[in-house]
Amino acid sequence: MSYASAAALQQAVFAHLSTDPAVSAALDGAIFDALPAGTVPPLYLSLGPEVARDLSDHSAAGAEHDFTLSLIADAAGFQQAKLAAASVCDALAAPDLVLARGRLVSLRFIRATAKRDGAGQRRRIDLTFRARLDDI
Repeated sequence: MSYASAAALQQAVFAHLSTDPAVSAALDGAIFDALPAGTVPPLYLSLGPEVARDLSDHSAAGAEHDFTLSLIADAAGFQQAKLAAASVCDALAAPDLVLARGRLVSLRFIRATAKRDGAGQRRRIDLTFRARLDDI
């Protein structure tokens, strides 16, 4: 197994989403790896947890990474968060991600979970994607 490309995947996803015009417009640029100190925006995207599994074979060390992107909104309904989630899914539907280490073999959407968070005051949509990486 190789977890060696995990940081490169995170960096590439963050950079890709940060420069995507539709995602930037939907989130007003509020995309975070770690939440900033102080007041957070009313709608933002946060890079979340990741699970990696070995997929090495005779040609390369590799892994499958399931990672979660969380949209958090303080709006009364889910509409704004769902529109932002759609822009994220569109941006990652056919990305041309160049990794600092390794190679992206595939990236696909796995699932979404929408729920109320924080005593019902916020809305949260967790988007899970699966990336297959070769560490070549």
